[in-house]
Amino acid sequence: NEERLTGLHETQAIDQFSYGVSDRGASIRVPASVPTDGWVGRLEDRRPASNGDPYKIGAVIIETTKSVC
Repeated sequence: NEERLTGLHETQAIDQFSYGVSDRGASIRVPASVPTDGWVGRLEDRRPASNGDPYKIGAVIIETTKSVC
């Protein structure tokens, strides 16, 4: 993941966090339809590697957001 998340080629650097509407270079990309639909919809977390265990990744995201909310 360190080699992929360099901040180049439509990725955010591994040691930085950002979000943005339709921003393919952000850590979290918000599709353009979300703000126009009253901020209802999905988010795209662009940080996990494609070979990661989706269940473990999902569990970490859920645990992290539970502690923030």
